[in-house]
Amino acid sequence: MAEPAKFSPLSELRIALPSLPLRLQEVGRFVAANDYDATTRSMRDLAAEAGADPAAFTRLAKAIGYSGWDELRAALTEARRPSQTSPFSARAKSRRHGPNADVALISDKLEAEAAGLPRISAHAIADAARTLHDAKRIWITGYRSCRSVAELLNYELRLFRPEQVQIVGASGPDDLDLGAFRPDEAVIVIGFMPYTNASVRVAQAAYRAGATLIAIADSVAAPMAEGADHVLLFEAASSPGFFPSLTGAIAIAQSLAAATFLLGGTAAKKRLQDTEARLAATSTYVSEKG
Repeated sequence: MAEPAKFSPLSELRIALPSLPLRLQEVGRFVAANDYDATTRSMRDLAAEAGADPAAFTRLAKAIGYSGWDELRAALTEARRPSQTSPFSARAKSRRHGPNADVALISDKLEAEAAGLPRISAHAIADAARTLHDAKRIWITGYRSCRSVAELLNYELRLFRPEQVQIVGASGPDDLDLGAFRPDEAVIVIGFMPYTNASVRVAQAAYRAGATLIAIADSVAAPMAEGADHVLLFEAASSPGFFPSLTGAIAIAQSLAAATFLLGGTAAKKRLQDTEARLAATSTYVSEKG
């Protein structure tokens, strides 16, 4: 006998709504309308925005057959996970029609990018920056498209801490660096869905070594964020287009560098000035014409 079709968690929620108590219906509609936030933000944050008691989210999950909010959130996260064989083409929508379809797509994308930035937690970044300031060494890793974010953060931090910042695998095989992590160091791992196995291995190595793990990720449920001391969230999936957005990740990286520099005080400024002097001496930049 064929197994009955399994509904998605959002479908289960919508089917159950009419039979729920009025207050749980309101919370359920909030979750259904904000399923991305439900997978990336804490229950307390969601409750504050919904004007509800955090315990209402647990009661909602149990009312539709889950053991609690964590299990429902995990199901919502899994439902949003793209196919491993087509993580990007699965995001592509049907071709828009009309003379300004391309402009409309770009406008929607820019609007989504701008809307996501204010939802990044400045307090979380400031806490992580204090960790970087105290760390004896900072390791950074990002694979595939996230390599660009890792390179940017590495460049900015090395302008004033050149001896203490390194990209994992920059000077040889990754596994040699994984064995070099120490408890007084910080390891930054950057990633979004679909997550690379390599990023998970780096995060696990940092955790085992007792190093402070900082994850820049699109979800608290990201496998490379498991056990992290700091999780800095950005929105990757909400922007239209075939490829997820890295705008938030770049903003976090640059904010981390700026805050870490500020904490470094006069010593950081002096190192930055030394770097600028060296760049000027080697004529790195095009001279401005008077």
